[in-house]
Amino acid sequence: MHKVLVTGGLGFIGSNLIHMLLNKKFKVINIDKVTYSSNFYNLKGIPGKKNYKFIKCDISNKKKIYDIFKKYKPNCIFNLAAETHVDRSIDSPKNFIDSNIVGVFSLLESFKKYSKTNKKAKLIHVSTDEVFGDIKKGRSKEHDGYKPSSPYSASKAASDHLVFAYIRTFKINAIVTNCTNNYGPRQHPEKLIPKLIYNIINNKYLPIYGKGKNLREWIFVEDHCDALIKIYQKGKVGEFYNIGSNYNINNLVVVKKLLSTSKKKIKVGKNVKIKFIKDRPGHDMRYAINSNKLKRKINWIPKTNFSNGLKKTFLWYLKNQKYYSKINKKDITKRIGMNK
Repeated sequence: MHKVLVTGGLGFIGSNLIHMLLNKKFKVINIDKVTYSSNFYNLKGIPGKKNYKFIKCDISNKKKIYDIFKKYKPNCIFNLAAETHVDRSIDSPKNFIDSNIVGVFSLLESFKKYSKTNKKAKLIHVSTDEVFGDIKKGRSKEHDGYKPSSPYSASKAASDHLVFAYIRTFKINAIVTNCTNNYGPRQHPEKLIPKLIYNIINNKYLPIYGKGKNLREWIFVEDHCDALIKIYQKGKVGEFYNIGSNYNINNLVVVKKLLSTSKKKIKVGKNVKIKFIKDRPGHDMRYAINSNKLKRKINWIPKTNFSNGLKKTFLWYLKNQKYYSKINKKDITKRIGMNK
């Protein structure tokens, strides 16, 4: 049986990855330091509990992480432990430096030491398309230059560079993935789609930054997780892989599609209207990546179109409204990242 370790497994992508891994009969060790974005509800009813172990730990704790590696001997480490919200990175950049740079450095040191006794173990470092910055035209390829715009994306760019430096210098078995905007079940409602769903369900206005023209490439979280598993199984050590859907739409279209979806399932309240609010400082206009390498080398393509994914996402939140009760209400409703 394959044993894998997932860092940040109580978060959005990490918890969805764990569900998929357990369904595929992997043995999973979940490491999470349990922050505001961690949610035990995300792993409610997980299958195969005998194949699952949770350990509360910060990836910055180098000794404890190495001891966990040594004890459980994972074949692969999926690193999803990260601070991820751009607005929060504007308010508190240091948290992002600590988690996304210093934490990754500590994880790499632990993995380097572990690799001496388990030479076949792999590290999959999960990153973002935001490292490429504002893409006016075309699509970013794996080795295009990085031009991060926010403290969040800069910290992720630094972590990618650290991983590659350890690959080159210390010959560790690592791979870096850069994925587009994820959406789906179990995403914290500080992010656009789950926040909109929360407001639709609770008859509140729908806040949209600026004029809603910012373009994002959207991928359903299960497609991302499927790609990560395939990269572990078939990916080449030392490589970077872009993971995307090739489907770009602006935020205003996202809202309108979500409203259309929700109106087919519930009666939408009279307060549920689009409201344009002051834009985020330094807001990138467009992200877009080229995922042809992944499709060509690993034979992966996304399975979920945006309309179907949006429907699945809305229905999950509608059926799991207890999820919201596990989150501090201020983390859902309070506007942050205004650079005051």
